[in-house]
Amino acid sequence: MIIDAHSHWLPQDIINNAHFFHQGWGDIEAHLKMMDETGIDMAVLSYPTSDAHLKLGSISKVARIYNDNVGKIIKRYPSRFIGASILPIDNGQDILDEIKRATEKLGFKAISLASSYNGKYLDDVLFLPVYNEAAQKNIPVFVHSQIINPIGFERVKDPLLTPVIEYVFDTTICIGKLLMADILREFAGVKFIFAYFGGVITHLAGRFEATYGMLRGINFVKDLKGNPGEYLKNIYVDTSGDTKDTNFQAALELLGPGHILWGSDWPAKKDIAGSINAVRNLKISQEDKQNILGKNLEGMLS
Repeated sequence: MIIDAHSHWLPQDIINNAHFFHQGWGDIEAHLKMMDETGIDMAVLSYPTSDAHLKLGSISKVARIYNDNVGKIIKRYPSRFIGASILPIDNGQDILDEIKRATEKLGFKAISLASSYNGKYLDDVLFLPVYNEAAQKNIPVFVHSQIINPIGFERVKDPLLTPVIEYVFDTTICIGKLLMADILREFAGVKFIFAYFGGVITHLAGRFEATYGMLRGINFVKDLKGNPGEYLKNIYVDTSGDTKDTNFQAALELLGPGHILWGSDWPAKKDIAGSINAVRNLKISQEDKQNILGKNLEGMLS
């Protein structure tokens, strides 16, 4: 079984009010056609983040529009799509109510968060009730890079550098802040799934270990009550349509095959077969390949 851990579909109201997304992001029939052609059994629909809330008036309104419409998709195609609900993070009192509505009434099985919101990262106390709920109900949390004002955007605004560098470093900083806030330790049971291999976090694990050891030796950083690398091993990452070997190897070294999920990043990425073959060409066991391609995620959602 192949389950896509990273794909997108957007309602027309969001496409119309966002500056980047075209009609292809709302074509569920094209999505299904791609899945059938490439042998994908099921796909998670998560939010790619957008600026639609600026025109629509609030993130709460975007959450209602998105969740209601994706709810119709997963009701129409229950054997093909898995919903990851977005939350009204601009109204903390409504967050848990929306998780309950999405999971109990609309059929969602996961939560979709951005790596940051206007510079507020996921270590903020606002999100602690979300993690408690996710832990109690065993709900995976998919984290997509923030594409609106990601880290570095205030200094460099470039149509290529922003998505290539700033998106992935916003995710990387997000994971680092979860580490330093003890969330990866205190909420070790929460299944955080970070897009695009968690930014570059898997490439930095050794540097985390060495630098933390040096700075703890002079009492310059807080005591994490363990090695950073051990907490980083708690996260999951998706492959986001990558077809190269480099990120796979770094992720395998730090996380192992049990914490890697194949994802297409459709419709942003188009070489779906190539990204599946990237997993099949890895020098790991057939069982591990099958786990990455779908079994890992299937186990999370069961």
